[in-house]
Amino acid sequence: MPNSSKILVIEDDAPLRKALVAKLKESGYPVESAVDGEEGLELALRSHPDLILLNLILPKKDGREVLHQLRDDPWGENVPVIILTVLDADEKMLNEIMVYHPAHYFIKSEWRLEDVIEKVNELLSA
Repeated sequence: MPNSSKILVIEDDAPLRKALVAKLKESGYPVESAVDGEEGLELALRSHPDLILLNLILPKKDGREVLHQLRDDPWGENVPVIILTVLDADEKMLNEIMVYHPAHYFIKSEWRLEDVIEKVNELLSA
């Protein structure tokens, strides 16, 4: 069933990015993707996706900086952002990220693509 909610995937790991994009498209979402934080932030602010999947460890501009700059933008202050990271978040990093109100937080070793799609569906249908 086609969905008009646009999603942006900001992920530098090519196999993971391609898998996320394919699964989201298979679920009916229009999807754009970026390979680094700089490109991702620019694309987000230009195309205003309905939801962003954001890796924290990115070239050029890390995910925390992307999230910070998104939240400083009038459009970006409320866009749902799902954090994807390989890091087992320590309390300090988690506190830094939570200030910017991500919609959800996935540690990459602890989720499957289906979990991400389920959370995307849940956030976009709310």
